[in-house]
Amino acid sequence: MTYRIGVDVGGTFTDVVCVAADGTTTLAKAASTPADQSEGVVAGLAVLAESLGVTLADLLRQTERIVHGTTVATNALLERKGAKIAMLTTEGHRDVIEMREGLKPERYNMRLPAAPALVPRRLRLAVRERLRPDGRVEVPLDHASLDAAITQLRAEKVEAVAVCFLHSWRDARHENAAAEALRAALPGVFITTSAEVLPQIKEFERFSTAAVNAYVGPIVSRYLERLRGRLEQAGYGGPVFVILSHGGVAPVEEAARLAAGTALSGPAGGVAAGVALAERGLGQDLITFDVGGTSTDIALIQEGDAALGRGRDVAGERIALESLDIVTLGAGGGSIGHVGAGGTLQVGPRSAGAVPGPAAYGQGGTEPAVTDANLVLGYLDAANFLGGKRKLDMAAAERAFASLGARLGLDAMAAAAGVHRLANIRMADGIRVATVRRGVDPRDFCLLAFGGAAGLHASAVARELGMRRVAVPFFAAGLSAWGMLHTDLRYEMARSELNTGGVPDDDALRAIWAALEKEGRARVASWFGGTVETRRAADMRYGEQVFDIAVPLDHVAWEGAGLADRLRDAFHARHEALFTYALRQEEVVLVNARLAVIGRLPPMPAPAGKAAGAMVTPRGARRIMLEGGVAEVPVYDFAALGADQPVAGPAIVESDTTTVLLLPGDAARMDARGWLEITLPDQA
Repeated sequence: MTYRIGVDVGGTFTDVVCVAADGTTTLAKAASTPADQSEGVVAGLAVLAESLGVTLADLLRQTERIVHGTTVATNALLERKGAKIAMLTTEGHRDVIEMREGLKPERYNMRLPAAPALVPRRLRLAVRERLRPDGRVEVPLDHASLDAAITQLRAEKVEAVAVCFLHSWRDARHENAAAEALRAALPGVFITTSAEVLPQIKEFERFSTAAVNAYVGPIVSRYLERLRGRLEQAGYGGPVFVILSHGGVAPVEEAARLAAGTALSGPAGGVAAGVALAERGLGQDLITFDVGGTSTDIALIQEGDAALGRGRDVAGERIALESLDIVTLGAGGGSIGHVGAGGTLQVGPRSAGAVPGPAAYGQGGTEPAVTDANLVLGYLDAANFLGGKRKLDMAAAERAFASLGARLGLDAMAAAAGVHRLANIRMADGIRVATVRRGVDPRDFCLLAFGGAAGLHASAVARELGMRRVAVPFFAAGLSAWGMLHTDLRYEMARSELNTGGVPDDDALRAIWAALEKEGRARVASWFGGTVETRRAADMRYGEQVFDIAVPLDHVAWEGAGLADRLRDAFHARHEALFTYALRQEEVVLVNARLAVIGRLPPMPAPAGKAAGAMVTPRGARRIMLEGGVAEVPVYDFAALGADQPVAGPAIVESDTTTVLLLPGDAARMDARGWLEITLPDQA
């Protein structure tokens, strides 16, 4: 038997999913180890091996590939625990990353303090050089000023350096020369250039992305090196891939080189799972709703495809690489309920995390978390958490909520109900950000609920939004790790082609993308020897506009006369779809040419469908808090439900790793393809 393994490191648990050659899927969980995530990964693999009845060494010897989602870069940014970095930049421009774009994140907040720059000013060193926007050299690279900067960097003992010169998107000769000198003079220091990371216009975005890459690069590199070493010691000799923010995977060497691209590594797996389930018949229009221990991640899948975006801010730092369009909010199972400055109940964004965890975990936590609320309200079984491998401490959870309630004039049960309700409202607001604010009606979509806590909130959140359809996969708790196994190798490329001529002629356009394709295919060919495909796109705008929009070009015929006109028509159509109008008489400008080079990995084997069987009766009953008061409801075994088995709410459906709360009026049905489909009552 051969296996493929996906690993998703979350804030509380590390999920490990194994898919065998016959499609059989197995999920294991281990506590995350924030100090060194690789320890939790190996512990999760050991739990998986035990579940399969084999030794860890035997499991790894039979594993074809491991795909990993990591939060190392994200945590380094959130906690400001990245490398000590410096920046070399063009003389007179060392304050670009501090001035940003001249806008505040909260423009009407007069008391908002300025965000500290990722690179302190004393380590932003000026080098005398200057290129013009057309690539002509105005001031040659001054080696004396470069040598002086290197001397200062050596004295400061920096761990990484970002080289960010003006107009390097047009010609990187000065950045490359400076990087070569740095590598020779500072062995062991992580060196990155802005042209290597993001070769396109807009200095702030390019400089900021390069600075982030330098800040997290050494941390990510060391982590991946430790992980690969631990896996080799345990007996694994196959490839290790890392899922990147754009939803594709890359070898560990590429992930270390472009470490900023791992900032949304974990959430990307959940979106990939949504795309895979759309292909399996769940529906083409989904809202992914991933509720973990520390956060909720939300993304939109329309017509079977997930949207990509750029200019994403992570922990206040701009990362302008291609990434899945994911909305993240600090509301998860570990989010702490507390009394805010105004004396009102608040939930999150502070989280109990893996250590000490919610009060019910019995690891020293005393503050009430959302998981504690779900336990106090009866939704979780204290004796059957993680299949009975971890007992929850009901008394500790009740004490935590008694303390919170005392400050609010409520009893423990009412305080827990308030935290649960407020968490639902915050999650629904996050979905509104991902849909309503972008002109999308969530009522037309299916809510795909996964992650350790989503099943407990999905029905209530859907009601808040007027949605009528929810799906909870059986492996909801590990769906992100499962989704990572359904991705392909992907290498994103971009080149700025801005010029005064608007859109180049047909031959020039073909030459631009041909050069990108040649470089991209060579890069992916160095990773593996399988089938390679490409997808074209462009960033375009009207001549008088400041901001450009992304225009997919896969549907545009590339051969034959009139290519430039076809690109203009594609832009007009995209502009009209986004903004309801097009100015067809206006000049159209090509800003960036984009190409995704995709290496198709062998497809995952399809699992056997669930067989229809005799109707399963509840395995017990539990008293839970509902809107009308406490009620006794049936409890069903998720794993025992056969295809087309109906379950009427109110009820609990639970497995070793997932609990689903069905509210009154919900009508659930087990789909043969492995998910519980829930139809909510008409709320008109």
